[in-house]
Amino acid sequence: MADADTASADTAVAETAAAGYVIVGGGMVADAAARGIRERDATGSILILSDDVDQPYTRPALSKKLWTDDSFTTSDNDLGTAAETGAEIRLRTSVDRIDRTGRTVTTTDGETIGYGRLLLATGGRPKTLDLPDDDRVIYFRTAADYRNLRELSGSGKHVAVIGGGYIGSELAAALVQNDTAVTIVFPDPDLGASLFPERVDAKFESRFVEHGVTLRANSRLRGGTAKGDGFELVLDDGSTLRADGVAVGLGIEPNTELAEKAGLAVDDGILVDARLATDDPFVYSAGDVASYPDPILGRRRVEHVDNAKEQGAAVGRIMAGSDEKYTHTPMYYSDVFDLGYEAVGRLDASLETVEDWKDDDSVVVYYLEGGVPVGVLLWNVWDSTDKARQILAEARALTPDNLVGLI
Repeated sequence: MADADTASADTAVAETAAAGYVIVGGGMVADAAARGIRERDATGSILILSDDVDQPYTRPALSKKLWTDDSFTTSDNDLGTAAETGAEIRLRTSVDRIDRTGRTVTTTDGETIGYGRLLLATGGRPKTLDLPDDDRVIYFRTAADYRNLRELSGSGKHVAVIGGGYIGSELAAALVQNDTAVTIVFPDPDLGASLFPERVDAKFESRFVEHGVTLRANSRLRGGTAKGDGFELVLDDGSTLRADGVAVGLGIEPNTELAEKAGLAVDDGILVDARLATDDPFVYSAGDVASYPDPILGRRRVEHVDNAKEQGAAVGRIMAGSDEKYTHTPMYYSDVFDLGYEAVGRLDASLETVEDWKDDDSVVVYYLEGGVPVGVLLWNVWDSTDKARQILAEARALTPDNLVGLI
C-alpha cells in the first residue's frame, strides 16, 4: 500500500480519455469523496458509477428522520452531489471488473472506462434469510427499500421485523410510530441485551413495550411462505407468526468481490493503509467496505455515517494530492422514541462494564477488555464523543476505579 505520482496518473488518464477520478459506489462515501476532491482539485473530472436507482442520499434518515419528522421529505434527503461538485453520476450501473495494469474498469453492460485514481466505495449488501422472493419482504438498506416499506406500513398493517440490533430496533420504532403493528424477532433474551448492561437494557426494551411493539425474544426465523395477502413465518421453536410484510435488519456483508477479482487484499473488507490506499497505489477504498488501521482501536471496518463522511472526505483529498492520513476514530449513534445514544468503540454486553449514572435516564458506560476501556456508550449524554475518544486513546493508563466522572 503506497502513494503514487499524481502526474503519471494524470498522463494515463489523458491517454485513455477517461475520468481523473472514478468512484465505484453511489452512497454517502461517494458524495463525501467528491467534495473532498473539490477541496484540492477544482476542475478534475469525477465519475460516480452507482448501482443504486437514486442520487446519493443520507442513509440514517431512512430509519430515523423520514419516519418521525413530517417536515423532512425524501427531496430534503438528497445530498445534491452532482450539482455541488460537478460529478457525473451514472445510476443503475455496476462494475464487473478492474484492469489494474491498464487502469480501467468495465461495467456489466460492457463499457470500459479509464481512471487516474479509483475509489472502491462498494459498501455492503444485507444479509438474507430463507424467505420468498417477494416485494413485501424487504432487506432494508436503500432509499428504494424505505419507499417499499412505507407502502407496506400504516393503516394498522402488521410488519414483522427480523433482527433486534441497530437497524432492526430503529425500524421497529419507526414503524410503530406510524400506525403499524410491529412484532420484532430477535435471538437475545431481551431487546438490546447484546449491547447494553442490564439496567440500560431494561430502559431500552421498556420503550418498545410501552409503544406496543410485540417482542419475540430468544427466537430466530426458520423460514416463511406467502399466504394470501401476507406471510406465515415459522420461528425456530416451531411457532408461527402472521404478517402483512417482513422487514429484515440483520446487518450487511461487505461487497469485496470486485476487489478480490482484481487481486487486491481482502480480509472482512478491502484492506487499506492509513492513507486509505489498497496494495495498488492507484486504487483506494473507504466506507462500509474498507478495513483500515484506526489509530486508537486498531484495524477495523466501520458501518456508520460518521466514518462514511469523514473517511470519504479524507480519501477524496488524498486522491487529489493531500499527504494526510486518516486519523479519525468515528462515533455512531441511534435514536428510538425519546431515547438516543452516541458511542465510540465497541459496545458488547459480554465485556466488563463500568456505569456512571448522571440521573435516572442518563449514563456513561465504559466497556473494558482485560481491564482496558475499548468502548464508551453515551446514553442521553451529548457533546462528549471527543472526550470518549481521548479516554480510549489513554485507555492503558486508566483503571476501572478511576473512570467514573471522566465524562
